[in-house]
Amino acid sequence: MSKQGAIIVSLDFELNWGVHDVVSLEQYKENLLGVREAIPRMLELFQRFDIHATWATVGMLYCENKKELLASLPSLQPNYENSDFSPYKKLNNVGEDERKDPFHYAKSLIKEIEKYPNQEIATHTFSHYYCLEKGQNDKSFEADLQAALRIANANGHTVTSLVFPRNQMNERYLQVCKKYGIQCFRGNERGWPYRASRFHSEGAMKRILRLVDSYVNVCGHNTYPIPEVETEPIINLPSSRFLRPYIPKLKIIEPLRLSRIKKSITHAAQKGEVFHLWWHPHNFGKNIDENIRFLTEILQLVSKLRSEYGFESLSMAGASDLVLKVNR
Repeated sequence: MSKQGAIIVSLDFELNWGVHDVVSLEQYKENLLGVREAIPRMLELFQRFDIHATWATVGMLYCENKKELLASLPSLQPNYENSDFSPYKKLNNVGEDERKDPFHYAKSLIKEIEKYPNQEIATHTFSHYYCLEKGQNDKSFEADLQAALRIANANGHTVTSLVFPRNQMNERYLQVCKKYGIQCFRGNERGWPYRASRFHSEGAMKRILRLVDSYVNVCGHNTYPIPEVETEPIINLPSSRFLRPYIPKLKIIEPLRLSRIKKSITHAAQKGEVFHLWWHPHNFGKNIDENIRFLTEILQLVSKLRSEYGFESLSMAGASDLVLKVNR
């Protein structure tokens, strides 16, 4: 593997639990409903190109109905200073089941993911938990993680990978993850614009730089060799690139966005390094055809690089196993 690179693909599967504090349901309805078409189409693509992917799933999505949701809540909940961050304050707005409320339940989609080969179900915490916000602590994080693992286990999933919501990686919580059998997490890209921070402390400059970096190489390729991956207290598999959705207004510079990703993936293959690509299914919920076409171009390149360089496709769990093997 020292000479063979790999692509890791991870998706933050959260539906409205991940955006309820940012945008109204009415404003984002199309994206959230579109997930039900986007996920099956992504799964077909992953199967066609033999892509191993990790679906970091918010635990609440497993619930079949309101009764199960209320019964599954953690014993201790975060007391965020900004109460808008808490989904628990908004449970009255949640419908009875997936048929009546496709924005907060997704058991049928989880079952769809299960049908496809090489798809890992990971955790995105139970409640889309914010690990850097004021008012929460390690005890409420532990209770949340317990609830997430309990409902995943009840559905036959053994979870070993975690993605921190909003990429709010909290070093202090890694020991808690280790205690409950989490072997790896997705860390943030190197570089100041990607540093973990509280949601409202993110300046406009950070967001602008990240946007520009999606089209031109500002912050580097963010690829890395497997032997240099941090392993303590658990394995860190940093992101290399967020796959931004298609924006009609920026259609003219779409080729730049594609070129930026393709160059980094090619760099990883040639150097024998890892490229970690991630996005949310709801990013594909609007302009689905354009987003699927874009992803297809990326996966066609991965297929070509597999033939030329032995470039692998790995889930986070697969990459974690490889890291442990290399470091033995």
